[in-house]
Amino acid sequence: MRICGGKRSMFQVSVPPISLLATIICLTLPFLPPTLSLQSAVNVWPKPRLVSWPKPLARSLSTNFTINSPYHQNLQPAISRYLRLSRTEHHHPLITPSVNVSTSSPPLQTLSIDISDLAASLQHGVNETYSLSISEVGETAYLTAETAWGAMRGLETFSQLVWGNPSVVPVGLYIWDAPLFAHRGVMLDTSRNYYGVEDILRTIEAMSANKLNVFHWHVTDSHSFPLMVPSEPELAAKGAYGPDMIYSPSDVAKIVQFGLEHGVRVLPEIDSPGHTGSWAEAYPDIVACANMFWLPAGSDWGDRLASEPGTGHLNPLNPKTYQVLKNVIRDVSILFPETFYHGGADEIVPGCWKADPTIQSFIANGGTLSQLLETFVNSTLPYILSLNRTVVYWEDVLLDGIVKVDSSFLPKEHTILQTWNNGTNNTKRIVEAGYRAIVSSSEFYYLDCGHGDFLGNDSQYDQQAGGESLNGGSWCGPFKTWQTIYDYDITYGLSEDEAKLVLGGEVALWSEQADPTVLDARIWPRTSAMAETLWSGNRDESGKKRSAEATNRLNEWRNRMVSRGVKAEPIQPLWCVRNPGMCNAVESS
Repeated sequence: MRICGGKRSMFQVSVPPISLLATIICLTLPFLPPTLSLQSAVNVWPKPRLVSWPKPLARSLSTNFTINSPYHQNLQPAISRYLRLSRTEHHHPLITPSVNVSTSSPPLQTLSIDISDLAASLQHGVNETYSLSISEVGETAYLTAETAWGAMRGLETFSQLVWGNPSVVPVGLYIWDAPLFAHRGVMLDTSRNYYGVEDILRTIEAMSANKLNVFHWHVTDSHSFPLMVPSEPELAAKGAYGPDMIYSPSDVAKIVQFGLEHGVRVLPEIDSPGHTGSWAEAYPDIVACANMFWLPAGSDWGDRLASEPGTGHLNPLNPKTYQVLKNVIRDVSILFPETFYHGGADEIVPGCWKADPTIQSFIANGGTLSQLLETFVNSTLPYILSLNRTVVYWEDVLLDGIVKVDSSFLPKEHTILQTWNNGTNNTKRIVEAGYRAIVSSSEFYYLDCGHGDFLGNDSQYDQQAGGESLNGGSWCGPFKTWQTIYDYDITYGLSEDEAKLVLGGEVALWSEQADPTVLDARIWPRTSAMAETLWSGNRDESGKKRSAEATNRLNEWRNRMVSRGVKAEPIQPLWCVRNPGMCNAVESS
C-alpha cells in the first residue's frame, strides 16, 4: 500500500504506515519546499525511500547524548553499539558538507525510540519500516518502528547522519524508510577455504550497516566439512581441513546471536546430494565417485565426475545415506533457529552417479538419474518440513536440463528456489511455475567471477594471446563491477503478480580463490550496490537509473566503512572525489 497518495505514489511499500507522525508528514509534504539530496550534507546508504529536509541546517550532538528505548533483548546491544558510535565516531566526510550549523539551538540530547510490536521475531517478512524525525527545536529526536528490527535499521541511519568533531546532526529532517525486498543477503562459502569466526562476525556487522538481513552460510561442500554436528562428529573430525578449522556448536551460537543483535538472519546450507565429497572421509560407503580425478583423461565435458576438482555425490540408493543426513538436518535445525533450511541440490553431475556400481545396476534396470534425485528429495524434504522449516534449493532441482525432479515433488507452499543461471530468464521460469525465488544471478551477483581459474597445468594459458580471450580466465567472467550489480533489476520482464514471488536477492562469494585475506575487498563495496537496489531501488523519483549519482555517495560510504574497520576496495581515485564531475564519462553541462 502507499504511505502517501496522489502524485507521491512512487513511495510504494508492502507494509502499513507506522505512526501518526508519518500521516502528518504525508499531508504536509506537498507544501514543503523541494526536498534536498542528503548528498549536500551527509551520506546515508542505502538511500532512504523518503527524505524531507527543506533547509540544510544542523546542530551539535550533546556529548552526553543518550538513546531511550523500551527493553528488547537483542535491541539493547544494538543501542549500546550505536550510542558509542554516535558519540565517538567523529566521521570526516571526503567532501565537507555545505550545511549551516546552528550555534543558537541547544545540542541534541536524546533519541527516543517507540516500537509497536516488541514480540516480533527475526524471520522472513518481518516489518523493518521506521521513521526518523529530528526537529530544529527541542532536545529530542524521534525514531518510530513497528519492530525492534526496524528500529535497528533506523539506528543505523541515525548513526550515518552524525559527522564531525565535535559531532553535528542534520535538523528539520524527516525520513520514512522501508525495504523494497524482504530478503537481502550475502552467501559465503566456508568449505573451499576456511574463514574464522571473527571474519564471519565482521561480515555480518558490515551487512547490518548496509541494511542487509540474511547471511546465507554455505558451510559444507566437497572440499571440507567444517561444521561440528553433535550426532555425527566424525564428519567434521575427518572432513574438515584440520582441528583448528572447525565451527563448534558454541561458534555457531555466537554467530547466530551476533546476527540477532544486528538484525541478520543466519541461513544454513548443507548442500546435498551433490557437493558432498568431504562426507566420504567419515562415510565412504554413502558417497559415489569420492576422491576421484574430476575429469577423466580423454573424456568429454559431459563425462566429467564434477564441474570442478572435488568429486562426490551422496548415493540415494543407500539407506545409510538418509540415516546420516537426517542426523545432520536435525542437528542443524537445532543449531540454527532460522526457519529457512537450504538443502542445495545443485549441479548433479551424471558421471559421478554413473560411476557407482549400485547406481549402474539401477540404470541398467530402467531407472533414470532424475528418478534418483526424486528419490532423494522425497526421502529428505518431508523430514525437513517436519522440523517446521521452509526448504530452499538451488534452481537446478527444477530447471536442470538433464537431472531434475517433477514439480509435484516440490510443494510450492514450502519450497523456495534460488536462481543463479541465465539472469532474469531463469527467474521468470521459476515464478511462472508458481515458486518463490531468491535471485543470485551469476551474471550480476557472483563476486568471485573474473579472478581467473584455479586449475593447474592448464594448457589454454600456453598461448601468447593472454587472458583477454578467456573471459578473465573464469567461467563466469568478467569481474562484476559495482555498476553492473547496481544496474540489475531482479524483477525485469516479470508481471506484477510474478514479481511478488521474488523475495529478494543475494550476492555470492564462492571461495575457490578467496579467504580471509581478501574477504572484505571481495565483498565490499560491491555488495553495498545490491544493498541499495534491494532496499530503495536503483532509480530516482523520475524513474531514471541513478548509478551516476550513486557514485559520489558510494565513495563516501566506502570511506565510512573503511573508517569502521571494513577493508572495502576503492571505486575511484581520491582525486575524483576531490574534483566532482571530472571523472565522469560525459562532461556535465
